[in-house]
Amino acid sequence: METQVRTPQMIFMQPQRLIVPLFQRPYVWNEENQWEPLWNDVVRVTERLLKQPQERHQPHFLGAVVLQQVQNPIGLMQTRTIIDGQQRLTTLQLLLDALHAELMVVEATGPALRIEALVRNQDPFCAKPEDQFKVWPTNRDRPAFNAVMGAKPPVNYEAIGYKGERMVEAHRYFSEQARDWLNAGGLGSRAHRADALEKVVRDLLQMVVIDLTAEENAQEIFETLNARGAQLTAADLIKNFVFQRLMESGANVEQEYVDHWKEFETAFWETEVAVGRIRYPRISVFLNHWLIAQTGEEIVAREVFNRFKRYADHDAGVSMTELLRRIHRASAVYRKFVTDAMTLTGAIDRLGLFSYRTGVLESEVIKPLLLWLLDPELSVVPDAQLSKALNVVESWMVRRMLVRATAKNYNQAVAELVKVVRSAPRESVGDTIEQYLAKQTGDSRYWPDDAELRADLSDLLAYRRLRRSRLRMIFEGIEDHLRGWQGQKSGLGGERVARGALAIEHVMPRKWTAHWKPDPADSADQRDKLVHTLGNLTLLTGRLNSSVSNGPWQGKRASLKDHDVLVLNRKLLESAQHDWSNEAIRSRTRDLIEAIIRVWPVPEGHKSGFAAEKPRRRSKLTLSDLMNAGVLQSGMQLTPRQARFSSKVGALLPDGQIELDGQMFSRPSAAAVHLTGRPTNGWWFFFVDPKSKTSLRRIRSDYLESLDVEMEEDDEEDDDE
Repeated sequence: METQVRTPQMIFMQPQRLIVPLFQRPYVWNEENQWEPLWNDVVRVTERLLKQPQERHQPHFLGAVVLQQVQNPIGLMQTRTIIDGQQRLTTLQLLLDALHAELMVVEATGPALRIEALVRNQDPFCAKPEDQFKVWPTNRDRPAFNAVMGAKPPVNYEAIGYKGERMVEAHRYFSEQARDWLNAGGLGSRAHRADALEKVVRDLLQMVVIDLTAEENAQEIFETLNARGAQLTAADLIKNFVFQRLMESGANVEQEYVDHWKEFETAFWETEVAVGRIRYPRISVFLNHWLIAQTGEEIVAREVFNRFKRYADHDAGVSMTELLRRIHRASAVYRKFVTDAMTLTGAIDRLGLFSYRTGVLESEVIKPLLLWLLDPELSVVPDAQLSKALNVVESWMVRRMLVRATAKNYNQAVAELVKVVRSAPRESVGDTIEQYLAKQTGDSRYWPDDAELRADLSDLLAYRRLRRSRLRMIFEGIEDHLRGWQGQKSGLGGERVARGALAIEHVMPRKWTAHWKPDPADSADQRDKLVHTLGNLTLLTGRLNSSVSNGPWQGKRASLKDHDVLVLNRKLLESAQHDWSNEAIRSRTRDLIEAIIRVWPVPEGHKSGFAAEKPRRRSKLTLSDLMNAGVLQSGMQLTPRQARFSSKVGALLPDGQIELDGQMFSRPSAAAVHLTGRPTNGWWFFFVDPKSKTSLRRIRSDYLESLDVEMEEDDEEDDDE
């Protein structure tokens, strides 16, 4: 067995074939979980190289692969079987080939030819057509792989066929991203960017390659490599590094531990918090955020330890003892705004409210900016400028959430914002942030203007498209505004509405046909949508019982009048005395939008100019996607929710199909229709956990919400869940 760290240049340069065994699963990587993170990593390393071309740059590690040699007759091309890592190696080939095509299109011939050598075996080594490919996938994926990898640049994806096949979609994704990035700097910089990108994908990506001889037991090694063990966190590694250095310097290690590190081993700091779809101990997240605040660089989780070492050795300019004490002082600031966000009733300051609201938006990435604004090692930011900074950033984030703009690159955007404010005077930091955000034009950075909010929210099915917690937070902000909390002005009643405690209620019920007359001006379908818009939603201090909730307007009106104390609902009752109609819903939607615009304002005259061209990402997920993301597992039982079908339990297979009644179904709805004999939403129909009544639809919905994309329904949603 030979183990080496190798670059794509070293892995793919020689004539060879890396073959995926027939028994391995098909290609399952997708954009959200693998393609986009890989591309972002490539771009991040490339942009560092462009900024500092003479510096020695740390390579980006992609993981490990296991190959096994195959005995070949002398004179034939080397062949290896891919024991582990077929998804990674296949994706690299698709990326390299897509990049080769785009480089050819922009006439970057030198870089293109150097990359071509990594995806094509030369003709003299090829005995049959498929020998040209360095990697050869399993049977199911070969036709699509052969078609897209064999296409001549510029690649016409529509002509290739195999629409929806992951091989083709991966190639298309990398091609589009490479094209946009190569042209982002204008024609004059294209050649320079092409050279840098080619260098990164050939020489600044790394993998551990474990190369087995033909005689070695591949299965035993595979099982050993994949055995689960306790993984050291970034905090563990940093702790060991810090205290090793302290010991070497002769410091009182035990006292430093008690005074400045012991607290990090308490429940608060060891609690796991979500960053995207992955959970990390809070101490590791804090150290990541603190480093970003200190450097103004985007630092992903897997790079925290290495960047900390470089910061301590080259950038900090202080002893390890002082560095540890600075971390400890910053942690007190961090802990305060985290705990303040958990204060759900009573008085709360602007920082605590900001922390609560951004917490509802699940945006951990904004905390490096807070750490810089409140850095105890720097001069104090004036209160007015601190409030302005928080107001501006909150408006930017809330407005982007409401128009469903992507949050995918927030970590990069926040790192750049930190870099901007680090070079600006602290006494005018709020003005600096406002000016910076107002100038942003990219889809991951721009600040939506009033016109876009009005256009998007007027017919948004808010109850379906926005998470309940976020929708509640918006109505809480409106209620506070109506109580007099406006800008720096305190509310007349002296207290804000309770946070995170109230229920979202439909005024006109979703099942309106029982007690509500149709509107002659609108179809039933229009009303079915209208009931989910902002104007038909409100907050309640307690849930109405089901008879009132689904009953006619007069009963619901009386209950609201007698039992609810919110200004929001008092105004609702004033505007609709005797009837709650479609037009009343539309009118209230307009009023609520104007309130949102006042609660989360933009600079006077601000125009983003983005609404007309803004892309709307939609996603149609398969069971395979959810298995690939780790939220579903092969072998799971799928239980029908209706008791009469309780004996008909399906099983989720490794390829994403459902086995039921001895038949295979590629979609949940197809399996549900097989049982019911009529159109049935299979995502709603099947439970993955009958005890908790967790359906496939709930799993899919939670996953999609974590990606900030909309769901492209394959059948009608069922509101009875």
